[in-house]
Amino acid sequence: MRDRRAVVTGIGVISPLGNSAPELFRALKENRSGIRLMPEWHEMFGKNIANAPVCLDPAEVKKINRKVRRTMGSAALFAGMAAQEAVAQSGIDTAVFTSGRTGCIIGSTVGSASSMTEACIAEYEGRRNDLSACHFFRLMSHSSSFNVADMFGINGPQLSTNSACASGLQALGAALELIQLGKADVVLAGGSDESTPLVASSFQLLYALAEEETDEPEKLSRPFDAGRTGLVCAEGAGILVVEELEHAKKRGADILFELAGYATNCSGWHVSHSDELQIANCMKNALADAGIDAAEVDYVSAHATGTRVGDAAEAAAIRAVLGGDTPVSSLKGHLGHTLGASGALELAAVAGMMKESIVLPTRNLENVEDCAGILLPREITPHKVRVCLKNSIAFGGVNATLICRSFN
Repeated sequence: MRDRRAVVTGIGVISPLGNSAPELFRALKENRSGIRLMPEWHEMFGKNIANAPVCLDPAEVKKINRKVRRTMGSAALFAGMAAQEAVAQSGIDTAVFTSGRTGCIIGSTVGSASSMTEACIAEYEGRRNDLSACHFFRLMSHSSSFNVADMFGINGPQLSTNSACASGLQALGAALELIQLGKADVVLAGGSDESTPLVASSFQLLYALAEEETDEPEKLSRPFDAGRTGLVCAEGAGILVVEELEHAKKRGADILFELAGYATNCSGWHVSHSDELQIANCMKNALADAGIDAAEVDYVSAHATGTRVGDAAEAAAIRAVLGGDTPVSSLKGHLGHTLGASGALELAAVAGMMKESIVLPTRNLENVEDCAGILLPREITPHKVRVCLKNSIAFGGVNATLICRSFN
């Protein structure tokens, strides 16, 4: 079945820089930041830390059928709204969703972190009966996936990849493999996550959060920069319509790019330190899966979150596999770290780079020291992007790499 190829025919985005793929890409080209201070979190942290929140239009939220909406926390809402955009762009006949040949795979770090917090507080205060009967469905780890499946009446395979910050990219890899194996013709796939004080404090406890108080919070997320101090949490969703090539061609779909290869592995030795050897192995395995040589890669969409150990390890792995001539950038300087959504959400920008033949730079990158030896553009650079290597790296020692190829 490996002659079955998977292509992307629709992309949907909910992000700190806009709630559509075109709006996100426009903001990135304008070098805008979605990061701001959070005075509403001051009581918990004792200071105004930075975050990159999403702003949803309540009127748009209410357009989702209440039967589905009542079981959705914020993460599932993000996924559902992104899926609506992706499906609309794809132009696919929604009757396909009930054929048994359409799947839904959406990954998250957890379900709804805010719903989890609400439930714990209610339990602690003896107010368990105040919770809605639907509350548990909002915090389940596969909440985004089953809620989106219900939105569209999807009755094929429904899965949730829950590998922290690698979740969204693993979902796309699983979609690719479902199609290659002949078990689905169409898959709604991607990632969704929400950022809350609970999420940010978890990174703070691990000394991985950029938590300085500053009048310029938009400068705190500094992937690959020598002055980086940690990541800035963010939220959002990226959902793609992944479709078997002949299925897409038969209906005359506009094909955005191909998912050409995928690999995932783990370090097997440390839960929080990135392992440059296994990141490199993951990249090599994905290239081999795609049948693409390292010299053919035109651009690397890096995971790089702004942590000292993680960025240096990924830079070393990229250098070992691709050398120093392939352009590399991380979009987390603009967006913050959208956690389980990041791998899929950032591919929306990759699609824009492929279309416009440019490479977007890493925002706030000024000085490179321990991440030297790879090509890190400082401004928008004209460059033909035909093959992109996308990395995601997660706690638990998890790595994922997806190879995307332009389609023409």
